Formats: sequence, C-alpha cells, structure tokens
Amino acid sequence: MPKAPWRLRFRYAGGTTDRELPMAADSLDLVDFAALTPDALERACRDAMAACDAALERIVAVPAGERTFANTMLAMEEATEPVGLASGAYAFMAYVSADDALREKARELDQEIDQYSVALSFREDLYEAVRAFAATPEAQALDGEAKRALAFDLRDYRRNGFELPREQRARVRAIMDELVALDVQFRNAIDDWDDAIEVTREQLAGLPDSFIERLKTVERGAVTKYRVSLDYPELHPFMSNAADESLRRELFLKDQRKGGLENVERLEKAIALRNEAATLLGYDSWAAYRVETRMAKQRQQVDAFLADLREKVARKAGLDFEGLREAKGGEVHIWDWRYYHNELLKTRYAVDEFEVAQYFPLDACLDGLFAVTQSMLGVRYEPAPAAPRWHPDVQVFDIYEADAPAGTEPFARFYMDLFPRPNKYGHAAAFTLRRGRLRPDGTYQRPVSAIVANFTKPSATEPSLLRHTEVVTLFHEFGHILHQTLTRAQRARFSGTATERDFVEAPSQMLEHWCWEPEVLASFARHYQTGEPLPQALLEAMIAAKNLDSGVMTLRQLFFASLDFAYHSPGFAGDTTLVVRELHPITGFPYPDGTYFQSGFGHLFGYDAGYYGYLWSHVFGDDMYTRFEATSPLDRSIGAHYRTAVLERGGSVDGDQLVRDFLGREPNSDAFLRGLGL
Repeated sequence: MPKAPWRLRFRYAGGTTDRELPMAADSLDLVDFAALTPDALERACRDAMAACDAALERIVAVPAGERTFANTMLAMEEATEPVGLASGAYAFMAYVSADDALREKARELDQEIDQYSVALSFREDLYEAVRAFAATPEAQALDGEAKRALAFDLRDYRRNGFELPREQRARVRAIMDELVALDVQFRNAIDDWDDAIEVTREQLAGLPDSFIERLKTVERGAVTKYRVSLDYPELHPFMSNAADESLRRELFLKDQRKGGLENVERLEKAIALRNEAATLLGYDSWAAYRVETRMAKQRQQVDAFLADLREKVARKAGLDFEGLREAKGGEVHIWDWRYYHNELLKTRYAVDEFEVAQYFPLDACLDGLFAVTQSMLGVRYEPAPAAPRWHPDVQVFDIYEADAPAGTEPFARFYMDLFPRPNKYGHAAAFTLRRGRLRPDGTYQRPVSAIVANFTKPSATEPSLLRHTEVVTLFHEFGHILHQTLTRAQRARFSGTATERDFVEAPSQMLEHWCWEPEVLASFARHYQTGEPLPQALLEAMIAAKNLDSGVMTLRQLFFASLDFAYHSPGFAGDTTLVVRELHPITGFPYPDGTYFQSGFGHLFGYDAGYYGYLWSHVFGDDMYTRFEATSPLDRSIGAHYRTAVLERGGSVDGDQLVRDFLGREPNSDAFLRGLGL
C-alpha cells in the first residue's frame, strides 16, 4: 500500500515524460534525522506553512488580467511544495520514530498540516485565481499534463463545494477538518495498541525453536511465560502453526478488537460525517463521491464487480472449504483457516512455511529483488551509508541509471525500514518523502521514498528469515517504491503513485508474480546455513500449492471490500458492527461473537470506499504481467517499455490508458481468473 502522509489538495501539473530532464542539485539528505528534536520538527513544519502562506499571498495579488500558467498554477505548486516536504520528511516521523516525544510531536504536526491543507483547498482567493486563469486564452490552449492539471483543479473545487452557497461550503470544510482529526486518532489507536497472550513453552507446540526464541518472556510466579503479540511476525506464524485451537481463538479474538471500542465510535462518527459531506455536495453517498474520480467512475460499477467476482469464485471457495473441513475433521472456524491451510500445505504438498523460510534470508531476498528490478528497468541501486536515517535498522539506497558513468549524481533515493518496534506503523507501506517534479528552473526534483514493513528481526543466531508470503509483501511494496522514484511526471500532482486509487496497486501486484517464477527464485533463494539453492521439488510443490485456498482468500478480500463499500453506500444505518455481522457470511465462516474487526481495519481511513481497489487493480496487474509471461520475466525490452509507459508517467494519464498503452490492446480479466485457479 502506498501512503501519502500529506494530503495537500493543491497539486498542479503540466508537460510530458522526459527521462533526460536535468536533475536538480538539491540534496537527497532531506533531514538530519538523528539530530531531530520535537522543537526542530515543529519549527520546520511551521516555517513551511508560513513560507507557503507568504508565497500564496503574492499569487493572489496578481491582477486577474495578468494571470498566466506560470504565475498561477506553477506558482501554487512551488508555494505548496515546502509543506509537502515538511509532511513527507518531518511529519513522517509519526509513523517511524522510536522517540516518544518526537513521535507525538510529529503526530500533532501531521494532523495540523492536513488541516492546513484542507484550509488551502477552501480558500476563495485561490479559487478565484485559478478560475481567472482558466478564462484566459493561454488556459484554453493548454495540452498534456498542464491541461489535465487545470481540469482536475477545477473539478476538485467543484467537489469541495465551490458551487454551493457559502454556508454549506463552510460546513463541508468543517467536516473535512474533523475527518482529518479522526483519521489521525484512529490510526494512532491502532499503532499504539499493545495486546498479547501469555503461554507456556508446552503451549507453543507446533512452533519451531527459532520462532520461540524471539518471543519476549515474562515470569508469572515460578513459571516462564512467552508473550505472543498482535505484531504480524508473531501473529501470523502463531495462527498458522499453533496446535492449540483455544489459544489460536484467544489470540484471534484479541486481534479482532484491536483499536478498541473508541475506534468503533471514531469510525461511525467519520462515516456519518462523510455521508453528510457527500449529501451536501449532491451525491447519494460517500461511495459515489469517492468513486467519481477513480477508474470505476460510478459506485454501481463497483457493486457489479464485487457481485460478479463473488459468483465466479464461489465454486473454488466451496472446494477449498471441503478441503479445510476434511483436514480438521469438522467445522472450521475463522481462527482455524490459517492453521489448516498450513496443514494442507505440509500434508498435501509437503510445503512447510518455516522450512521454506530457511531459503529466504532477507539479505538474499533484497539481492534478488534488486537484481531483477535493476536488470529489468535499466537502473542501479547503491548503498548510501552516510545518508541520515531515523533508526539504526534503516538502510538507504540511491538510484542511478544503469549506464550512468562514475561521478554521476543519483536521480532518486529510497529508505528501507523493515523490522518491527514499539509504536511503529504496524503494516507494510511505501511513503513518499519528496515527490519528483519539474522545477521552475527546468531541473527535475529528485524523489525520495521509504518502504516501511515489519519482518522478523535477526536474532543472535539467525538472520531475518522471510516466509514466502513475506517475500511477496517485500516485492509488492517495492513496486510502489519504483512507481514513486522512477516517476518523470512533470507536475507534482501526478508524481509517482498519485494515480487513481483503484489503479495504484496494479504495478505492485504485477511485481508479485516474480516471486513465483522458477528462474527468478533460483537466482537468489539459498539456505541461510548451507547456501544450497531452493530444492527443485520444494519449488515445484510451492508453485503447485499457489492456489490452495485461493477461493477462501478471495472471499476474505471480497468481505473487506464489501464491508467498506457498504459503510459508505446508501442504506447504511450507522451501526458498523451490525454490518460486519450481516456481511460476514461472505467469508464462509461463522461470525465470531463479541468482536468488532472494523476497529483495527486501518484502510477505512485513506482507502475509505476504496478497498475494492485491491481486487479491481489486481485484474490490471495480472493482465500487464502477461507481456512478461509471453517472453521472460527478465525481458529487458519489455521492462524498458513498462518503465516508460507506466512507471514514469505516474498519474499524468488515466489508469486504463496506461494499461492499454503497455499491453497494446484492451485489458481483460482472463489472467486474473486464471491466477485464482478458476
């Protein structure tokens, strides 16, 4: 998932892709993270907002008759860029800082910058400036990104209520401000949630010593207990391997209450506010409002897509459930499915996730990921050991053109923060720290991004070993990094992953395919102790098992998407837990009483009315991969075309056009359905 920590409403664009643009001389060292203090962070963010205010005042002072693209649209992008950098480089600490005071200050400024951005999008004087420019002959003659940017800006003003009476528009703005605050509170509650079960060594039956050794221990009387938390590197292996069903149930139920009832209240308040705003703006629902600017365009298209996919996957899901029930010898509950899925992997396919993980030490996975993407896309990554970083675990790499001569400056940078720690962002995501864009002096601002994940940390005796599902996650998130750092969109508004929300996952979902290619895996999968390659028989078994329970897993995604969309569609009555209960049959499992899964479903902020995009974009990602499938996953000519046709263009072209241009035909769902084993 790509994250844009700032949500500035003014993002302007114009121009075409050009890899040969001269790179700006601005430093890739955005912040001296090690020396950063709460006061310095606050000062930097406030200085950025003050500089933006001053620049915008100069823009609105331009007489209406003198409006140009340069002194209005480009000037607004330049004015707001310091705020984008403050959010990307400073407020980003809210997600990753290990310092409590710094993290709290970053959270405070993250919310303040978001609310500042909302305020900008409701300024009458800026709207009048854009509207005055739109009436000029120069505006009528725009083409390419510039024309698209102006159209999008005018559309955004309409969607912010500038065609409404002043009082109603003021209410829309107040709602947007309140939603920003609820977003931050909801997210923080999830990241700060700390719950676990405590078990004896005997109760960890089924889990390997390498897993148990990494668990924290506590002394309860004369008994040593092992603490299994809700962090993914502990939760998922426990749910897949712990033989004690009662403990799996206990841990699962705790995970289904993450965020607490306070988050349920925040969510329900946010949904009500979203619906009120949508109604004021003339839409029948928040879903209709959100989908308007996406590939789907209309909420009915999403409803039809989800219903059609549910029907198509039903037979495969039925077969999957038969297999799970046979493996258990009775009714399968939702806290059982990972365990019996794993049992089937071991018994039917002879695939043990911990055995497989021994062939995927993180460093080797990074080497493989880097080798594949460098070769395919014509780039080179080099470590930047002197680059500032916010934690000792963080790695930094600079990106060069593959054929760049010695002494050439890199054109982008990415950070990798891959291990869990207290209060860190709890999922996996890619963050834009600085966007690529064409600057007024004709140079290209070099983009900087960060991948944040939570893989098992190395121990004193073992490196970080990734389960294959984690290897897929690594490739997926790096797909977003490539999208963000290889961008050549000229305007910031369309930089990198600033595409339609229901397309943005497609490039990352496409990159997941490389994790299943024998040729690719053979290049880097090595046993961490012996150096032996991944055995051919094990690899063939993994590939054979790829579609095990694909129907069950797709139903799970359909449940998430349907729940999110139901919350934001006409007919929702306000009780989010009731809708969870009503829609839970989609999963195929009985509803676990006493839970409120939605309290920890972080996508309900940011991906609200948009979770369907994961399935929607998967269709396009799978279809795009057919180009490589037809020749080789390491085909450099196709990789070069993919870079220019999709990655470099960012959001400067509609997603469906990006896909058509890359494929050379109309997209279809054949590869997606085939990938599910249908």
